[in-house]
Amino acid sequence: MKKLLYLGVALLFVVACNNETTSDQSSDTTTTATTDAVADDQAARAEYDQQVGTGKYTEENFKVSAVVDQELAKKGDAIYSAKCQSCHKTTSEQLVGPGFAGVSERRTPVWIMNFLTNTDEMIDIDPALQEQLELCMVRMPDQALSENEAHSLVEFFRQIDM
Repeated sequence: MKKLLYLGVALLFVVACNNETTSDQSSDTTTTATTDAVADDQAARAEYDQQVGTGKYTEENFKVSAVVDQELAKKGDAIYSAKCQSCHKTTSEQLVGPGFAGVSERRTPVWIMNFLTNTDEMIDIDPALQEQLELCMVRMPDQALSENEAHSLVEFFRQIDM
């Protein structure tokens, strides 16, 4: 019985020693990954265009007409009612998130499209959004909007700002 007990203790000692080595290696890997992530984040911030944001939309591949598309604005109103209204008002009053009044005057249509379709990445890098997050204390969830839904909201925002 004593032999079995000694064998068990020896086995635990060996396993503990091996885990310590693995833990050190894992820590080194984690430190390297964290350092790389910080460097990537700093590079992204240096390249960030506050007029365009970050995402697939650019001033070349997304344009709006001079006149609000009423059909899209109507669809945008329905999307607002279903997905946005519980946290945002169409006035300047803050609810959970900021009010939408004037958003199309403060932000370009391209920026709004990128934010609506690339919410998490934009919040992580845009200084104004990070300031807004500090005020609101709630991170806007990604609404998984399609391109057409996001465009409809852009037109809706333009309509309420007229």
